[in-house]
Amino acid sequence: MKEPSGASERVDGDRDWDAIHAAILRFVRGRGARPDIAEDVAQETLARLIDVLRAEQVGSIFALAFRIADNLLVDFYLLVDFYRRDSRLSDEVDDDWQSEEPSLDRVLDSRRAIDVFNRCLGRMPPLRREVLIRRRLNQESCRAIGEDLSMSAKAVEKHITRGMIDLRKALQKAGIDLGGEV
Repeated sequence: MKEPSGASERVDGDRDWDAIHAAILRFVRGRGARPDIAEDVAQETLARLIDVLRAEQVGSIFALAFRIADNLLVDFYLLVDFYRRDSRLSDEVDDDWQSEEPSLDRVLDSRRAIDVFNRCLGRMPPLRREVLIRRRLNQESCRAIGEDLSMSAKAVEKHITRGMIDLRKALQKAGIDLGGEV
């Protein structure tokens, strides 16, 4: 007996391995298996079927193929159930390892952003830096800042806008996206 080498080659006159493979796939998919699992089970079933056919005479190839596939599915689902029950082998995150703290990557990105902010603020004209800090960090109103610095509220808003543009450009140049997207 020889194994099939072509896609539609028949072996031993009446064995069409493509038809057997398709029947096994239909059987396994009918049992509710995902397509990737069905393909794996079908391939393993064909390999085992060929091994059996080399050693002994079989009455119904399809019946044997379906029995092998059924047993493989049972073995697969038992293995999946075993891994779910064994907490050491589970993919689920253990509550002891979960944390509300930010991830290390996020902390490092935030530190990098703060460094960029500090460098950018250091390069800004002193008046723009003072206006931006008083408005954004100290939450002072534009009118109060304008009165203290003898300038109009509109001029204060322009300094804030230009300062924010400078900060945004510095962050972009550094490759930092504060929106969380990369």
